[in-house]
Amino acid sequence: MNIYLDTSALVKLYIEEDGSDIVNDRTDKATIVSTSRIAYVEALSAFVRCKNEKVLSKNNYDKCIACFKFDWEMYFVIEASEKVIKIAGGLIENHSIRGFDSIHLASAMILKKEINQSIDFMCWDDRLLEAAKKEGFKTWPQ
Repeated sequence: MNIYLDTSALVKLYIEEDGSDIVNDRTDKATIVSTSRIAYVEALSAFVRCKNEKVLSKNNYDKCIACFKFDWEMYFVIEASEKVIKIAGGLIENHSIRGFDSIHLASAMILKKEINQSIDFMCWDDRLLEAAKKEGFKTWPQ
């Protein structure tokens, strides 16, 4: 099984939230775990916000950041290339999704085409999930 994580799913690997168990289970079973290059800064932003809002202690924040940076090297990262951006623009027009969400979906579409295998798309945004379903992805949560 191959999975694509948008940032909302990726963060659940590092911060215990509703759905963390699903993401952990799916990534443990996956052959390829992929995301977009933009997820790096989006995730760091989420971690800092959690520290600032006292969801994470300073100690837990430091551990979270260290684990994330270590794990990042193991993800199959899709670059936000010109090709991705052009596809993302069309997805915005077709599905009325946000800009970074369209980059995530376009990245998953390119990966699916390049490896010629199915990709499970994981995110916690209803509009993005619906767009991913319409583009032929199996989505999580379902």
